[in-house]
Amino acid sequence: TAWRVLQLGGSELDAVERGCGQCEIDQCDGSVGYGGSPDESGETTLDAMIMDGNTLEVGAVADLRRVKNAIGVARKVIEFTKHTLLVGESASLFAVRMGFPYEDLTTQNSLSAYAKWLNQSCQPNYWKNVVPDSSKSCGPYKRPEKVTCREAAAETISHGSVRSHDTIGMVVIGASGTVASGTSTNGAIHKIPGRVGDSPIAGAGSYADSTAGGAAATGDGDIMMRFLPSYQAVEYMRMGTEPTLACQKVISRIQKYVPHFFGAVICANTTGSYGAACNRTPGFTRFHFMVSSPLLSQPTEQVVDCI
Repeated sequence: TAWRVLQLGGSELDAVERGCGQCEIDQCDGSVGYGGSPDESGETTLDAMIMDGNTLEVGAVADLRRVKNAIGVARKVIEFTKHTLLVGESASLFAVRMGFPYEDLTTQNSLSAYAKWLNQSCQPNYWKNVVPDSSKSCGPYKRPEKVTCREAAAETISHGSVRSHDTIGMVVIGASGTVASGTSTNGAIHKIPGRVGDSPIAGAGSYADSTAGGAAATGDGDIMMRFLPSYQAVEYMRMGTEPTLACQKVISRIQKYVPHFFGAVICANTTGSYGAACNRTPGFTRFHFMVSSPLLSQPTEQVVDCI
């Protein structure tokens, strides 16, 4: 869809918006758009961002409720406000002002996933150091009277998996070298309401700079956002690092602190070269991504081995 927009004369931002928007409509992998990843209250909320590599303007929304076209709303943040990121109920009100309809983001699939989770005593979840014991109970949780360091360390476990996080990330390089990027996701399944991941954060979920290139990330956003991997990858490419190595260096940087994180990054520079890298974990040894270019007769799946 994005490639077709470019071929018909649309801008790089148009291509990103329409491409990510198509994934929202198609509910890609159940991790983008409505009807997926219900939070602890059973609600699906959306995060998205879009970035103009010429002006470095960013539009983003997070914890968006009852509006399906999150990437479209993010584009309107660039076009009609001086802000960068709008969140929660206020982002939904902004969307309605911009002409987007209120729609139910819940589906039978998301309701079923939520009910199954409740029946499993709300496992897994994202709480730690709380009472009642979050590994056995649905709560409601509160902080204990006293937490020792040893207890806190024992309670800290990771719930990230290949199936619990994902997103669509897209980088578009125009014929003149203009870069745009964007992301859209419904976030981590069973997240604590109000949680925002890396996807709508500039430099984390994606980054675009028409003087260097663009990058986008997917994976455990609570970890990846701490490292601004997309920004870091673009800066590596600015220094002349080719895209695959730029992506690998970003993954290696995170590995030093969190060896077993789930994540991947795609990178493309202004000459049209591209690459990707991912962190090897059990069940996630290769990363698949799609490429369209004048050198390819049709959109083509590419695969890299994780490092």
